[in-house]
Amino acid sequence: MQHSKRASSKYRTKGIAVSPAVPAKGETAKVLYNGLLAESGADKLYVHVGFGNEWVDAIEYKMVRTQEGFETEIPVTTSAPMNMCFKDRAGNWDNNSGQNYTFDIL
Repeated sequence: MQHSKRASSKYRTKGIAVSPAVPAKGETAKVLYNGLLAESGADKLYVHVGFGNEWVDAIEYKMVRTQEGFETEIPVTTSAPMNMCFKDRAGNWDNNSGQNYTFDIL
């Protein structure tokens, strides 16, 4: 499988992209969010990230507002799938209707 540096388009219609498209263990994944919470006027956003079915190493990262939307970088610590959901400072969540957002890891 060839490793691509382009952004994942899996959830592009929901305003979410991860770059590289399929991160590898040991890399850093850049997360871009322009989803429901951003569209609703959130001024601060956080991404809750964990790996595998058990959300191993779950951590919440503050996102930074940029011209493209809200961004942050996530260290990829395992080869298990990366799960994420987003929240604003008012406690509103975007969790893909309870399914979360999941990205494959090399």
